[in-house]
Amino acid sequence: MKKYTSLTEIQGELAQKQLTLKELIAYYFKQIEQHQHLNAFNEVFFDSATKQAEEIQAKLENGSAGKLAGMVIGIKDNICYEGHVVTASSKMLENFVSPYSSTVVKRLLAEDAIIIGRLNCDEFAMGGSNETSYFGPVKNAADEERVAGGSSGGSAVAVQADMCLAALGTDTGGSVRQPAAFCGNIGFKPTYGRISRYGVIAYASSFDQVGTITSSVADAALLLEVLAGADENDSTVSQLPVPSYSSHLPPHAKRQTPNACKIAVLKETIESDALDPETKEAILVAIEKFKQDGHEVTEVSFDLLEYLVPTYYILTTAEASSNLSRYDGVHYGYRNTQAQSLNQLYKSSRAEGFGEEVKRRIMLGAFVLSAGYYDAYYQKAQKVRRLIRERIEELLKNHDVLVSPVAPTPAFKIGENVQDPLVMYMADIYTVLASLAGIPAVALPLGNNKAGLPLSIQLMTKHFNEQALLSLSHSFLEKA
Repeated sequence: MKKYTSLTEIQGELAQKQLTLKELIAYYFKQIEQHQHLNAFNEVFFDSATKQAEEIQAKLENGSAGKLAGMVIGIKDNICYEGHVVTASSKMLENFVSPYSSTVVKRLLAEDAIIIGRLNCDEFAMGGSNETSYFGPVKNAADEERVAGGSSGGSAVAVQADMCLAALGTDTGGSVRQPAAFCGNIGFKPTYGRISRYGVIAYASSFDQVGTITSSVADAALLLEVLAGADENDSTVSQLPVPSYSSHLPPHAKRQTPNACKIAVLKETIESDALDPETKEAILVAIEKFKQDGHEVTEVSFDLLEYLVPTYYILTTAEASSNLSRYDGVHYGYRNTQAQSLNQLYKSSRAEGFGEEVKRRIMLGAFVLSAGYYDAYYQKAQKVRRLIRERIEELLKNHDVLVSPVAPTPAFKIGENVQDPLVMYMADIYTVLASLAGIPAVALPLGNNKAGLPLSIQLMTKHFNEQALLSLSHSFLEKA
């Protein structure tokens, strides 16, 4: 069976009786088995996915199937699915069965998507290489000695290696966009609050956002359309109506190309000495292509680049230390059985249940929130975050889209950076901008470098202006 790159292809063959969902799910199960060594899946939902395929096939035949019928999708292992194990790739939650489904899972199921399994990720979504997972690193299908990116590395490789059509990830500081960039996929992070976080295991609540990894912009648009919208279980989700994103893209849209955009290139991100030369060259070629397509492209200065990573890590570790305090060996999750006192139970359970990177971030967060340091670090970081957001909003008053790299380098080798937290954290320098500002962003593939590793470009826009990103991305990739 051929590799499908969009739901439209699959639905076309289903409608023509050239394909059945039983055949489709069998194909993906076979792909997963053949690529088991990449370590993308923590668990494959053979039974429930097969049952879904049978039920949805019947709906297709009687004309009652939902808009995602035919989409086989994987979910990151920090998204709750009732009756299924969810671990956040941590020993702390090993074998924990979720008693309820997240809002995003409910919405996928309501539109007849088939959820094929849970995907490996950095432990509690803390990492940029998928090397902090309790279940081991995910390998990049382009070069198995290299990382998949993180924290949604399993999601990216599952789509890259054709183990499912699409995948859900979560993006706190780039955890959808960076692995998508490392694996040659489309990684879409919507505006903070556009998609409900109910049922998503929390890392940093004012940053966490569910995102999508796909092979086509059309699938990203359709998934956003299904997943977005108000939710009574999440007080931070937007109440704004959800546009019909997919209907504004070809072949549904009357216009085949978007209106000319004002595109601003963040000069400091492109001129940085840390940026890989081949990545820079690919981005410069893409910028020329934007000009040829009739868009107005200018360079703008963003002089807060050096404050992005410190601000992000002060705030996210503070929130992580609070969110992860619930894993104490008492309520649920891993529990040390030799402890002789309650205090020892807490200490031993957390010390043994959490990995090194999670413990590092909890301690950093506890430090910046502690008496005597709260004003010096946490409050100051909140003020800088506001400045960053204001600066970005000012730039977006006069421009439609901002352009930057996704990551300083292509995928690096497994084990190359994991022992140096500072190097790992600085790899997030380009993605944390959209997260701090809460704006939507997308990573788009730019082909491969000489070594065959995927390259990528990042586009960002105003709050809740996802349609502009989707339209421009579709036009750009269609003409590539």
